Amino acid sequence: MGVQKRTRKFAQVKRIIGQRDSRLKKNQEKGEIEGKKKAKGDEIVREIPQVSSSLFFQYNTALVPPYSVLIDTNFLSHTVQRKLEILPTMMDCLYAKCTPMITDCVMAELEKLGPKYRIALRFARDERWERLRCDHKGVYADDCIVDRVMKHKVYIVATNDRDLKRRIRKIPGVPIMSVARGKYAIERLPDAPEK
Repeated sequence: MGVQKRTRKFAQVKRIIGQRDSRLKKNQEKGEIEGKKKAKGDEIVREIPQVSSSLFFQYNTALVPPYSVLIDTNFLSHTVQRKLEILPTMMDCLYAKCTPMITDCVMAELEKLGPKYRIALRFARDERWERLRCDHKGVYADDCIVDRVMKHKVYIVATNDRDLKRRIRKIPGVPIMSVARGKYAIERLPDAPEK
C-alpha cells in the first residue's frame, strides 16, 4: 500500500472574512454614517422666489409710459460713437415719453475710464436725466443694475454689454434697449412698435 495523499476537502477549509465585509463592526459603523448622509441628501429644500405681482406670465403690467430707462456705461459709449441724441432717439424707439436714469455706479465707471470717455461722461452729467443713488459697496455697474431690476421691475435696461444682456434675459418681464444700426432697438417689450 502506498502513502495516501492527504488533501483538504473543499467544505472543510476554514473560511476567512474579507476586510470590507459588512458583518464587521467597523464596516457597520461606516454604513450607518453613509446612510445618514444619504437621508440628508434626499431631503430637498425648495425655495421658490416670490414672483412680482405686476407680471402676467412674461408680460410686465408695471411698464407704462413714461418709461424709466436705466442706462449702462456701454450704452452711453455706443451712443456717442454713433452720434445719437439720447432722449429723441429713445422717444423714436418707444413712441412714448421716457426718463433716462443713471446710477452712481455708472457715473463712477465712466469717471474711471478716463479722458477717452469724456464726451459720454458729459452726456451722463446732463441735468435732464434722473440720478439714482446707490447704497451698496463697490462700483460695479452690472451688478448694481441687475440688483435694482430684480427688486423693482419698472425699468427698461439700456445696454450693449453681452454679459449684462444675458443676465437680464434670465429675469422675466424686463425689456432691453440697445444701440443697433444707428438707432435704438428694444427687445422683450410687448407693446413695442414693430419696425
